[in-house]
Amino acid sequence: MPRKFANKPTDLPIAGDKSDPSCLGAQLSDYLMSLETKNYALSTVDKYRRNLNHFIEWCEDRSLKQAIEMTRPLLERYQRHLFTEPTEQGQPRSFNDQHQRLSAIRCWFKWLAKQRRLLHNPASEIELPKLASRLPKHVLNVQEAEAILNGTDIRGPIGLRDRAMLETLYSTGIRRMELTNLQLHDVDFERGVLSVRLGKGQKDRIVPIGARALAWTRKYIDEARPDLIHSETETILYVSRYGEAFRGGSLSTIIHRYVAKAQTGKTGSCHLFRHTMATLMHDNGADIRYIQQMLGHAKLDTTQIYTRVAIRKLKQVHDNTHPARLDRKNDPGHDKSDDGTRNTGFA
Repeated sequence: MPRKFANKPTDLPIAGDKSDPSCLGAQLSDYLMSLETKNYALSTVDKYRRNLNHFIEWCEDRSLKQAIEMTRPLLERYQRHLFTEPTEQGQPRSFNDQHQRLSAIRCWFKWLAKQRRLLHNPASEIELPKLASRLPKHVLNVQEAEAILNGTDIRGPIGLRDRAMLETLYSTGIRRMELTNLQLHDVDFERGVLSVRLGKGQKDRIVPIGARALAWTRKYIDEARPDLIHSETETILYVSRYGEAFRGGSLSTIIHRYVAKAQTGKTGSCHLFRHTMATLMHDNGADIRYIQQMLGHAKLDTTQIYTRVAIRKLKQVHDNTHPARLDRKNDPGHDKSDDGTRNTGFA
């Protein structure tokens, strides 16, 4: 039986004229088809479609319709347009978004040149904007994570399902897409592991899942899932109230609601638990390479961000070695020094 997935590409049409094989629209259609035949994730193909549609629409507004009309100065004009063009919300376009759109163009034109549809690649020397190395905006501590988990009403099937999903996210740190694509047989209760099929980069991996998360998942499967599914043949593990896999951002909305309900002062949804799992494990002594394996990162550099967030050991070293550490003599709460004079704690 073919494996079912929760995340499907949108039906967004390809922009531009597709009747003429030399036009940008037809060239893009062929490029996206080549990505699909190379087994690129459908979500990745959809992302290319969106980003390159934006470029084609910009070109057509300037009466540019064919790939052979593209030049480096023209692409640099588009790059400046991305920098100055506000988003639909009227905000400046982020450098991450600009980087993503320009990267899509570079990949597309590299393919066009390789297929000999262009004599040369005008995008080969386009410089991408530098991306900032940002830390996660929020990371939960243990008490905050427990407060969110305990905010579920486990007296009904929906609350029981949500508790099992939250426990799974917290225990494994898997991505939202990976959670929504989980099948019943992906949970190995005996070995205490979870099989993540075709995660980011179309890669499988196996991650450990804690006993508590397994217990809640078993309770959900036995007591809640039968009330939610509409067909006995449904194999998706976590189903919506409509008895099918979660679609779009509906799962993020659910998790965000529980985060807000806990009133921790922190925001986020599924990825918040991914950051939290990695940070707390590293704080408690887990080697960064094990965390890399848990998260499914292809490069260790991506995981290194958690060495900058998990600073418990650095804090201990600072407290034990810095000469200005707090002691009896410079404690602001200590009224008198050993010689009987008042000590304010300031030099």
